[in-house]
Amino acid sequence: MSETADRLRRYLEDELGECRNEELQERLAELDDLEDMVDADVVSEDVRTLSALGNETRYRLVRLLVEADDELCVCEITPLVDVSDSAVSHALSNLVAADLVTKRKDGRWRKYRATSRANALLTVLDGSR
Repeated sequence: MSETADRLRRYLEDELGECRNEELQERLAELDDLEDMVDADVVSEDVRTLSALGNETRYRLVRLLVEADDELCVCEITPLVDVSDSAVSHALSNLVAADLVTKRKDGRWRKYRATSRANALLTVLDGSR
């Protein structure tokens, strides 16, 4: 028996008082089904999105764009954060790649807007305080 199955057997014995092989096999099958429900591509995409928010500059930019509730020109955004122009540009590129911000070119200006995904994530964060 694998170490994992042995450990699960001990756990079930503690929880149930005893553990028959059928109960162990049933629980292992339930856990396999649970694992199958977690799509690796979805997990990867979600981790990329959450990682994009895991930097103070990027989070601040998303927060500003959500609060603005409209698009902002990069020239309006840059003075609001205490980092270089290139750092703002790089952060915004990461946020666009993570589908938290959209970018639109208007002549020689670039305008950014928070996506509905960014709005939803910040709403959840605000609601959990």
